[in-house]
Amino acid sequence: MKTKIFTSPSAQLETPCLVAVVVDRGEKDKTEVIVSTEERAVADAAAELISTGDLSGKNFELSWLYHPRGLKAERLLLIGGGKASRFTPSELRKVAGAAVRALKSRSLRSLAFLLPQTISPSEAARAVVEGAVVGDFDPDTYKSDRKDQKIGELTLVARGDDPMLERAAEEARIIAESQNFTRELVNEPSNHMTPTMLANRARLMAQETGLRSETYGADKIRELKMGAFWGVAQGSDEPPALIILRHEPAGAPQTPVLGLVGKGITFDTGGISIKPADGMEKMKYDMAGGATMLGTMRALALLGARVKVVAIVCATENMPSGKAQKPGDIQTAMSGKTIEIINTDAEGRLVLADGLSYARQLGCTHLVDAATLTGAVVVALGYTNAGIFSNDDQMCQRFQKATERAGEKMWRLPLDDEYREQIKSGIADIMNTGGRWGGAITAAMFLKEFAEETPWIHLDIAGTAWMEDGKPWIAKGPSGIAVRSLVEFVKGFANS
Repeated sequence: MKTKIFTSPSAQLETPCLVAVVVDRGEKDKTEVIVSTEERAVADAAAELISTGDLSGKNFELSWLYHPRGLKAERLLLIGGGKASRFTPSELRKVAGAAVRALKSRSLRSLAFLLPQTISPSEAARAVVEGAVVGDFDPDTYKSDRKDQKIGELTLVARGDDPMLERAAEEARIIAESQNFTRELVNEPSNHMTPTMLANRARLMAQETGLRSETYGADKIRELKMGAFWGVAQGSDEPPALIILRHEPAGAPQTPVLGLVGKGITFDTGGISIKPADGMEKMKYDMAGGATMLGTMRALALLGARVKVVAIVCATENMPSGKAQKPGDIQTAMSGKTIEIINTDAEGRLVLADGLSYARQLGCTHLVDAATLTGAVVVALGYTNAGIFSNDDQMCQRFQKATERAGEKMWRLPLDDEYREQIKSGIADIMNTGGRWGGAITAAMFLKEFAEETPWIHLDIAGTAWMEDGKPWIAKGPSGIAVRSLVEFVKGFANS
């Protein structure tokens, strides 16, 4: 999506559609609807609707005015932003997405968005661009009658000539397009996104953005003694892929080196502990953690973040076959720890275990992993928040501030030592499941064994990586959760 800035009065702008935000600034039970702008022409155009009570300002309420008086725009779309006191950049991001989705359904291909007066111009520009680009994504990739409904151009109508606007808009476009890159990968069916295919997509992206890339197969995985990873991979006829991307910009300090480790299970049947048939088709999304790290690396490369980052994606299928690992098997991880396999459907933590160990071997000083790891996190947090786990309070606080800036909802869950009792094995060092209770926590506890003393964050995105229902601002399907937060987090290291 092409973006540009327009700093003259919006009344002078010729556009198929001018979008303005309407908010309710009334206190308590009183309603006082206003257009969030200092531009009189737009406020005058909306005045009649407001005076008749036809505008409430409720979230995502849409009102269309055609050939509005005093404006050169063909249409004026007034979209509700809710209570003015609660209208934040996060809400503006959603409003922008909702506006784009409303235009797409009417076959419009360009719009102008009047930045609201209550948010700083650069913050508003960032939110609008991110929301618009994310809202422009649709998952109907393989429909034979698919029509191109992409929005081609977004004009930001701003007050004053702020030199930060261009930069904010460009950064936002890169980040949002990287989020959509992740969504594209997750959306692919497993016959179009095998581990080999995922590695090829990563390699091509790396070539386009200047990242260094390496991909290794089964021989290297066994050579590295990644027994936990190989235990999952051995059941599939599709070869596994160990994908490594490196962002090493000139002038970046030697430390820190951030390690981003992603679960890349391109299809998860559950293995011998096979899943029920209902809903199994969605298990193509089990590589969302790996796709998240690839999208993050794409953004970091294009933004030129001055910090060293290594991404590791452990990609394989989890299949039942005569070669597959079985409940009761013992696997030896890269770290040397032995693992009793209780349930072969707890496979994501196995591939991540070796991914975390390998990241440490490559010199990473801080680790973040992301995975659609447990149904238990959905029981705990529903489909609204991703789960955060960490062995380092300072690093976790830093990440939580990044999620706030990115407008992504995540919640930290405990990781107390008592939970380790649930993964103790009588025959090996640890088990790969800890029973029914606290399942998201015991899975994180398992991973903590392999992060060891390295500062580490685990993101369980099982409930948030896939939108079960479409929202006004985003299509049903892959969400691209955590890309924006991870980019903000890494940028924080670069800036410091």
